[in-house]
Amino acid sequence: MSFQTRTTKDYADKYVLAGVAAGAVIKRDGKYLLVQEKKPHVYGLWNLPAGKVDKGNTLEETAIREAKEETGFDVEIIRKIGIFQKTAEEAVKHAFEAKIVGGELKFPEDELLDAKWFTFEEIEAMKDKLRNPWVLEAIILAGNKQSV
Repeated sequence: MSFQTRTTKDYADKYVLAGVAAGAVIKRDGKYLLVQEKKPHVYGLWNLPAGKVDKGNTLEETAIREAKEETGFDVEIIRKIGIFQKTAEEAVKHAFEAKIVGGELKFPEDELLDAKWFTFEEIEAMKDKLRNPWVLEAIILAGNKQSV
């Protein structure tokens, strides 16, 4: 009996290898914190503080790290609120509700255009300016204490 060894390339040629990202829904005084993207393909769009999961990091560690890097705030995870993916090619995004435990609002100007607080109604009204539907979906779920 012989076994065939498959390489990562063999696997990648046949299957979609989606990335994994994690982000934080941060709410304070009735407003949610969003960051405005500077990357060319999403320039000017608003997103949750989020990013790809680095090798060796947990989803929670990633959400905490990205919140710090993109907003200047130290956060603590309260709970996981959802998992989002629209297509097989799109990254699987894990959203966490988080609370601010320290730091001050500042963002890396080489990566982001802005970081700003919005009411739910303002976010709902700017759907076409959101990077992805997951932003609004995660915020809606953050208000639902029965989520994942």
